Amino acid sequence: MAQIFSLRYPQSLAVYDDYADAQRAVDHLSDHGFPVENVLIVGTDLKKLERVTGRLTWGRVILSGMAGGAWFGLLIGLLLGLFAAEGGWLGAVATGVALGVVWGAIIAAVGYAATRGKRDFSSVTTIQPSRFEVLVEHKYLARGQELLAQMPGATSIF
Repeated sequence: MAQIFSLRYPQSLAVYDDYADAQRAVDHLSDHGFPVENVLIVGTDLKKLERVTGRLTWGRVILSGMAGGAWFGLLIGLLLGLFAAEGGWLGAVATGVALGVVWGAIIAAVGYAATRGKRDFSSVTTIQPSRFEVLVEHKYLARGQELLAQMPGATSIF
């Protein structure tokens, strides 16, 4: 799979601050007959962003564990309910949800207690590139530069 994300002799065609601009440039190349199978868009200067979404309390941790456990228990209960005797599927689902709630709360509480207050907040993270570089095989560099120079409103950094 790594082979598909590589070029033999890549050259930098353009650099953009926004992915949409890099995508627009490749679309422009494609519209003008450029062999875009020789193009690679690479996100560079990666940074990790973490957005704090709230404070963790015992109540939030337990409720979150119960909710996650309920969904998992529902899934297991539905699967077991498929094989239950006639009329027994509802009991299997209810039992699965109930056990999921209990075990979800226990697992969440144990996990939270193990942190000993070192991370009393919830958050979401993402990796985001700062710039997007359009690379092409070396033999197509000049043609790509010509086409991008003709692109209306070109904002690339060569």
